[in-house]
Amino acid sequence: MRVVIFAPSNVHSLELAGLMDVFAEANARAGKMSYEVSVVAENDRTIRCASGLRVLPDSAFDSYPGSPDTLLVAGSVGVPHDPGRQVIDWLTRTAAHARRFGSVCTGAFVLGEAGLLTGRRVATHWQFASLLAERFPEARVEGDRVFVRDGSMITSAGSSAAIDLGLSLVEEDLGREVALYVARRLVVFLKRPGDQSQFSVHLAAQAIDRSRLYNVQQYVLNHPAADLSVTALAKIAAMSARNFTRVFSQEVGISPSDYVNLTRLDVARFLLEGSRLPVATIAQRSGFGSARAMRRAFLEHLGSTPSEYRDRFRSSGDGSRPTLSETG
Repeated sequence: MRVVIFAPSNVHSLELAGLMDVFAEANARAGKMSYEVSVVAENDRTIRCASGLRVLPDSAFDSYPGSPDTLLVAGSVGVPHDPGRQVIDWLTRTAAHARRFGSVCTGAFVLGEAGLLTGRRVATHWQFASLLAERFPEARVEGDRVFVRDGSMITSAGSSAAIDLGLSLVEEDLGREVALYVARRLVVFLKRPGDQSQFSVHLAAQAIDRSRLYNVQQYVLNHPAADLSVTALAKIAAMSARNFTRVFSQEVGISPSDYVNLTRLDVARFLLEGSRLPVATIAQRSGFGSARAMRRAFLEHLGSTPSEYRDRFRSSGDGSRPTLSETG
């Protein structure tokens, strides 16, 4: 299968590397060249990535021979500049003949310029979702999805979501066992479903790991089944409940109660992925209190029940996936 990745100027290097590593690991697992990957750009000169990394494309876009099986557009840091009419026309023609096409992050803007988003569901980096919807009102932007499949088009959020997109394509082409193997090789604990939200409580936590709220966050993560009311958390922070709520919301970007709920959801997901504990036990340990409450949270945030989530992420049974302790 021939895969061509168009790299715009100021491309995000993680998106290029993430996609290429997924396909390379899949080739290694399959024991053959299942994927023949080429990087093309506006010309054949060295690309300077946003990170400063320099990449030599395989060719200019208009020198790529024939039609690929898969066409992907990587994103740049920020909204990509208009690559020009020739590139846009080439993308339109190539997508029409490819089995599937798509984008990572702000690469969706380039697809939009090529008229490829009309009437389609599309994902992009959450920071640019509103702008994408404004610029291309004919598209159905789903700004909080990791990736979205709509017919022959697959689009994803930014940066590391390129790996999720690549794993989804590998699973489609070579099967779940190969995709799980690649995920483990790249030390990706799980292959996220496309309908999972881009937002994770731990992303917010990492942003303030040196702030006065760090101890509160660690307590929530380590004691999800404890009393995590605003009053209890404010006491840990040595603040009044009112001031704690204000400061926490400002620094983390969500309220303390939302943070607690998302942490409990993350803990429950982790236990579902890596243990054989009953759903009711996981509901208790993660702080939901009951299987019914946990089910409501999963349906609201992930669009699936806990049992469906576990089935989706259960290992293929080769024994090489890390597991959590089932005894404590």
